[in-house]
Amino acid sequence: MRPCTSVMHLFGRWLRGCSRRSCNRIPRRLRKPLSYFRLLLKSLYFNSLTNSDVVVDSLFEPVFWMVDILTRWFGKVFVFLVVALTSSILFIAYFCLLPLVLHTYSPGWIIWHICYGHWILVMITFHYYKATSTSPGYPPKMKNDIPFVSVCKKCIIPKPARTHHCGICNTCILKMDHHCPWLNNCVGHFNHRYFFSFCLYMTLGCLYCSISGRNLFIDAYNAIDSYYHTPQPPYTFKDRLFHKSVIYMWVLTSTVAVALGGLTVWHAILISRGETSIERHINSKEARRMMKRGKVYKNPFNYGKLNNWKVNGS
Repeated sequence: MRPCTSVMHLFGRWLRGCSRRSCNRIPRRLRKPLSYFRLLLKSLYFNSLTNSDVVVDSLFEPVFWMVDILTRWFGKVFVFLVVALTSSILFIAYFCLLPLVLHTYSPGWIIWHICYGHWILVMITFHYYKATSTSPGYPPKMKNDIPFVSVCKKCIIPKPARTHHCGICNTCILKMDHHCPWLNNCVGHFNHRYFFSFCLYMTLGCLYCSISGRNLFIDAYNAIDSYYHTPQPPYTFKDRLFHKSVIYMWVLTSTVAVALGGLTVWHAILISRGETSIERHINSKEARRMMKRGKVYKNPFNYGKLNNWKVNGS
């Protein structure tokens, strides 16, 4: 590692000498990007503890910065997409499927579908609103006696345990799990339970639409397939719109159920272990480091499966 560090140091000195001679010839609008590039190069040989992870992070820093900027700009667009797609499924359910249910199902099944469907809708709406509007939690910026484990290099404030800096929100988050673009908010200490509940109820709602609409999807798919037969079946414009709406609803809800269901199961496993998404990565590296020394790493925030769920829901 030392020869690599020496080479990078010599390269930095050469670049610094060249930059001094050509500083006056560089246009003013290019000086700031060039200064940023020099800072990245200096970070590669900052000290003898530089490793491959630091080098890769430094090289991809502009990419990470651009992703953070784009995610911050498009956050409201992602929230609009969630609301728009969910509203489209509700429109199809009320104006296409509900009249069919009222005419074909028995009274018992009608009551069950109406009660369960509206219960799921209320739970999804409530937890999505709470997840987006609830602050994830920020460390205090005033002087206090709360113990801290490190100092944030970007905020320059003490960081309590399990606190991490979010480049998109540009602040530190208590018990940060990740920044969710679909919420336009960080998932942290105060809104993690709302995020998980939203994922759970959205998965249940999509599974409900996918399973209960399976036969309708098959009939609609066969009907659309018959459009291209000769002679064409006597379907009206309303029938064609109904068939396409059912297929759209089934494909969207089935896809979301699989993707979001996997995410929900993953977060359930993390909660049972007393970890966040960030801590899972950190603890895995720490466990491997301890294993090389013949020791076993123990997560200090794992209080047992049942207690972990109680802590997450409090």
